[in-house]
Amino acid sequence: MIVANINDLTGSDFVLAKSRAFLELLKFRLSFLVAFSCAFGFVLASPSTNWITLAMLFLGGFLLSGSSVIINQIIEKDLDKLMVRTMHRPLPTDRVTVTEAASFAVACMLAGVSILIMYTNVLTTILSLVSLILYGFVYTPLKRVGPVAVFVGAIPGALPPLLGWVAATGGISHEALIIFGIQFIWQFPHFWAIAWVSDDDYKKAGFKLLPSGGTKDLNTAMQIMIYTMFLIPLGLLPATFGITGLNSAIVVTVCGVLFFAQTFSLMKSGDRRSALKIMFGSFMYLPVVQIAYLLDKI
Repeated sequence: MIVANINDLTGSDFVLAKSRAFLELLKFRLSFLVAFSCAFGFVLASPSTNWITLAMLFLGGFLLSGSSVIINQIIEKDLDKLMVRTMHRPLPTDRVTVTEAASFAVACMLAGVSILIMYTNVLTTILSLVSLILYGFVYTPLKRVGPVAVFVGAIPGALPPLLGWVAATGGISHEALIIFGIQFIWQFPHFWAIAWVSDDDYKKAGFKLLPSGGTKDLNTAMQIMIYTMFLIPLGLLPATFGITGLNSAIVVTVCGVLFFAQTFSLMKSGDRRSALKIMFGSFMYLPVVQIAYLLDKI
């Protein structure tokens, strides 16, 4: 339930509503998935898991992800008011002020950086800050410039598993780049499917994320298909380079083929329903693939 004016509340009701608003600012599910991807990279790279370091990496990744999405919401506050999917967020509804949100973002960033520097290493911390800057201050304004925003946004979107690998090993190896590459390519059909589904809303805010001139046409559908197709051979690289084994290779290939198959419906019909299937397919693909890699490694 959205409260029209949070300041009309008193006592425990005010505290509870305010707490919920701050939690909403963090985009819990998104930040949790970012933290999970960090943990995935860490466990995949570790010969034996240090559970304290893993927990602190997860927490630090969650807080820095939360900080970056709060920055995004502060910059886009007035644009969020224009879109149905975002008009009920804490900032557009004035349940949280810009000053409160900015203070919360800084607190999350400082806490996340402190945790990472104490429990991981300097390179992990620096790359985490690079990810935050790219997402919050580069990708966010570029969304109104053109589809180059998707390429820029795919970098911080794909960094979490690499961060986990670096936290475990202290360096960037070809194995780290492989798991980065899989998640990087995955970003494109994921972003574009969301942009297709939310096109009407995005146009109200002036967001230009679709390729091929920003139109929902066959060219855009084909680009979604091509990037999804690339995931099939990319998904086999961990097994090829000995990071994982045959079992995960089979699972990942099946997932890749099923994900790829969904794109043909969009090319044929060009309707929102087909784009929704790809969007939900992208939501399923990444965690299933990462869990398969982990189970095969364990």
